Order: sequence, then C-alpha cells, then structure tokens
Amino acid sequence: MPDKTDTAKLTILALDTCTESCSVALTHNGQVYAEQADAPREHSQRLLPMVQNVLSAANISLKDVALIAYGRGPGSFTGIRICTSMTQGLALGQDLPVVGISTLQAMAQEAMDKHGSTQVVAAIDARMGEVYWGEFKLVEGIATLVGNEQVCAPEDVSRALDYQQTVTACGTGFDTYPALVIDNMRLLSDVKFPQAEAMLVLASHAHANGESTDVEGLTPVYLRDTVTWKKLPGRE
Repeated sequence: MPDKTDTAKLTILALDTCTESCSVALTHNGQVYAEQADAPREHSQRLLPMVQNVLSAANISLKDVALIAYGRGPGSFTGIRICTSMTQGLALGQDLPVVGISTLQAMAQEAMDKHGSTQVVAAIDARMGEVYWGEFKLVEGIATLVGNEQVCAPEDVSRALDYQQTVTACGTGFDTYPALVIDNMRLLSDVKFPQAEAMLVLASHAHANGESTDVEGLTPVYLRDTVTWKKLPGRE
C-alpha cells in the first residue's frame, strides 16, 4: 500500500488533454509510467483507457493513488473541459485530492528537465490571432512563473525575463508566430505540447505547499473570460 502522507513518495496520477496531445502519467514507488497520443478529436475516448494502462503497468488501482494532477489550462476550451470533467469523475469515486497544473508551466518544466534550461518561455497557439504565453525561471528545480500568464496578440506580448542571457522557447505558439523568436532565444523542437509526465514533479511540489484541494476546488484556467466551467450534475 503506498504511503499517502510522505510527499516525496506520493503515488500521483497526472492527466492532460488541454492541447492536441493527450497524455497520462503515474509515479509509484519511484517509478514513472506514462502514455501519450496526438489525437485532438479523441481525447474523451482515449483518456480513461490510458489511465487504466498506467495503473495496470504499476500493478495498482485507482484506490492506491494519493493525488490526481490535471492540466488546468490554458489551451483548447474543449480539451480543458474534458480534462477537468475526467479528473472530477476519477477523484469523486475515491475522494482524492486534486491539483491543477498550468500547461505552460508543464512545458517549461519539461524544457528545464530535458535541456538544463534556467529561463524558459512557453507559448501555445490560442487561435483567433492570439497566443497563450508564460515566462518561467528555474527555482530549486521547479519552473516558477515570472509575472503572469497572458493571452494576447503576438505583438502585445510583454517580456520580463533577462534576455541578455539565453532563454529557451517551447510550444506551438512559436511555430504559428515565428516573430515571437528574438535574439538569445533557443527554440526547442521536442517540446511542443504539455506532457503529464512533466506535471508529476510540479504536482508533488504544489501538494507539499498546500495547493491541492478536494474535488470541489477544481479550477480550470482559460485566460479568456468567455468560457465558464460547469461542474457535473448534482455538484453545482
């Protein structure tokens, strides 16, 4: 039975469907199990089988999980809804705490973990001529937001990092709007979308800092204010 009190040894399930990528990851007894698929119109069909696959690979069930981390956005409105609803359903059944992880932060964390970056800009194409944008610094192993996450036209992006030093750039926003790439930026080709595996360390850190909540605290982040989150029937 996993230890549900020692934060460093938590069994954490992470899931994300906020972009074209659908991903699930699990950490259990020091091992990480992960699945990912590029299936933008199949997230709702693929997510639960992927959850079952990683649980089976670890030889555990959902009742052995201590915490569920979910991609809270920003990203696709539909994708965020799917991720939040699935998390709510999974957490309700076992009365599990949940913690929302920024998709931009997850991308920055992956860039830092894979490439040793200390300053990262993550950008996701937000459609309608806009971009979701966030800047992060490495602080004690964690991608830490500098300023605020933004949704804006590319020409309105505001920058806060020290661009006299090399800044790593990642995400589909740079493919869609190449003008976002400026001097001293290193553009990564292997970090395009948030991955659940990168959310695991962020979830552990957030939980240790008291940022996890019960299922009533699920909070999707759209950045645009034109969409509202509706809880499952009977949970309003």
